[in-house]
Amino acid sequence: MRKVIVGAFVSMDGVMQGPGGPDEDPTGGFKYGGWVAPMADTDPVFGEEIGALFGQPYDLLLGRKTYEIFAAHWPYAEGGPDDEIAKQFNRITKYVATRRAGDVDTSWVNTVVLGGVEDVAKLKQGDGPALVTQGSTELVHALLAAGLVDEIKVFTFPVLLGKGKRLFDASSQAAAYKLTHSKVSPAGLIAATYVPNGEVQHMTIRGAENPSKAELARREKMKREC
Repeated sequence: MRKVIVGAFVSMDGVMQGPGGPDEDPTGGFKYGGWVAPMADTDPVFGEEIGALFGQPYDLLLGRKTYEIFAAHWPYAEGGPDDEIAKQFNRITKYVATRRAGDVDTSWVNTVVLGGVEDVAKLKQGDGPALVTQGSTELVHALLAAGLVDEIKVFTFPVLLGKGKRLFDASSQAAAYKLTHSKVSPAGLIAATYVPNGEVQHMTIRGAENPSKAELARREKMKREC
């Protein structure tokens, strides 16, 4: 069985839109495209953690829009500063999950077009390397909602973007996660890996089992205001 690993660059408020450049995804008036770039080339922890993520056997699992961004860049990037990752991306299989299969240009070598998350679920059942997402916000939301994510690798950058497409939305399933790895760079980048850890546990905080009359009154007031 294959693992689905979400690899995400996010701001402190969870935005993951347009990390690579101003022209990557300006939809919705997003004006901070390229917010990862100031640290990506200089932060040693970022380099180490990205190397670890792509140092294991993997295939890419992408939404259509992110695939189009990648397909317009990585086939032409060999010989440049990102030669090693370009060679990897060009060699491995790229799975594109989309409801608009007819819109996908499959000229990038080793591209396979899937349908929706149902096809991803079937793909997971087979043998092969991990399926790693990059970007692909809508796909990640669908994978989380369907309970298909086995690991989340989050790179949190010390910026607050205020608006933009976010890693989690209202469709994400409630679930507990376990931290399996973390590292913090001197510049404030946090690389953290989480795996699902059952259901969310909840209880009354210790010492509040016997609410006061004021607390009971507050709860009744809240009910009336809902």
